[in-house]
Amino acid sequence: MKAVIQRVSYASVSVDNNIISSINNGLLVLLGITENDTKDDIDWLSKKVLNLRIFNDENDVMNKSLIGIDGELILVSQFTLLASTKKGNRPSYIKAAKPEVAIPLYNQFISVTEKEFGKKVGTGIFGADMKINLLNDGPVTIVIDTENKI
Repeated sequence: MKAVIQRVSYASVSVDNNIISSINNGLLVLLGITENDTKDDIDWLSKKVLNLRIFNDENDVMNKSLIGIDGELILVSQFTLLASTKKGNRPSYIKAAKPEVAIPLYNQFISVTEKEFGKKVGTGIFGADMKINLLNDGPVTIVIDTENKI
């Protein structure tokens, strides 16, 4: 799994001009899922997202996690994070999981994260043409790949 984690002051996800998720002060996470991802990847990455200390404390030092600030979270599936651009100019998405694998893993990631987080998580709609509006705070953007967890 690959995640692009953005600290935001505001974020929303729209489909067909309808906002389906919106948050203030929290994280927008774009999630790419591969055919090789497992429950272990979900557990590890979910904990990492929720506990990543990228929010400012009272001394303006990035020392607090999403849980520590009681922030909000949106998780959006995005297969294009797994693009390979080694050959030519047209990206290859061969590393991205097919929907029959990716959808259950995405839903499981949402469930695990909500359980660990203790509250509802905003989402996108898998496979939909989504429009994301965000105000990146910092900017702070972190990329995490579960292939590099060890």
